[in-house]
Amino acid sequence: MRLRITFEPLESEKVTFPLNYNYGLESLIYRHISDKLATFLHDEGYSLGKRSFKLFTFSRLFGKFDVDFSRESISFSGAIHFYISSPENDFLAQFAESLMKSSKVDLFKQRLLLSSIEVHSIPLIGEEMLIRMLSPVTVYSTFFSLEGKKKTYYYSPFEDEFSRLIAENLAKKYQAFYKAAPQSTSLSITPVKVTKQSEKMVKYTPRKGPYTLVKGWMGIYELKGNPELIRIGYEAGIGSKNCQGFGMFEVMK
Repeated sequence: MRLRITFEPLESEKVTFPLNYNYGLESLIYRHISDKLATFLHDEGYSLGKRSFKLFTFSRLFGKFDVDFSRESISFSGAIHFYISSPENDFLAQFAESLMKSSKVDLFKQRLLLSSIEVHSIPLIGEEMLIRMLSPVTVYSTFFSLEGKKKTYYYSPFEDEFSRLIAENLAKKYQAFYKAAPQSTSLSITPVKVTKQSEKMVKYTPRKGPYTLVKGWMGIYELKGNPELIRIGYEAGIGSKNCQGFGMFEVMK
């Protein structure tokens, strides 16, 4: 299931956030689910062997905006909306119910009024889908250098590993949630309209500790393969770091 959440600025016509707002939006989500569910997602998640998945994702913020790169800030005028999705309907129900009860939220000390919550049903999923990213998709591997330092390599959509790792990741997410293997692990993702401008560098900035620089890609892609895997990707996100605001897509056709 997927929700579209719309807010209006409460105290002024314009609100300003850090340009890298992923952590703030993620924190807002956790504040509006039960302590029990938040603890489960944070400490356990949906596990498969040594892997654990949160199995939710959210989009970028949408609306009329201006960016001040010198201050690394983004200012929105008027309504702001974003999407959140998960295969776990109870998670979304808790989030929506909490927002409706409070009606007002704080995001980076900016007061916002809940304007609407729309429930979007899952579109018809076939074996070939054209998709557009609503938040950057990131795919990476970690390794240790000869000096013993941990390194991260981010794959481009034009590298074979990008498609292979997304397919493997979706199969694991499916099995972690449904506790059964998918009928087929066949899946590929091919860039259709992806340029250098589609590449995004995002600072994931937690309240404490250093930030992490994450490379992801926007753009339009073609997904081919098992509809079960495409569906879990639609609900939980593709690639990595979905719960931090990466890997959400919309179906174009």
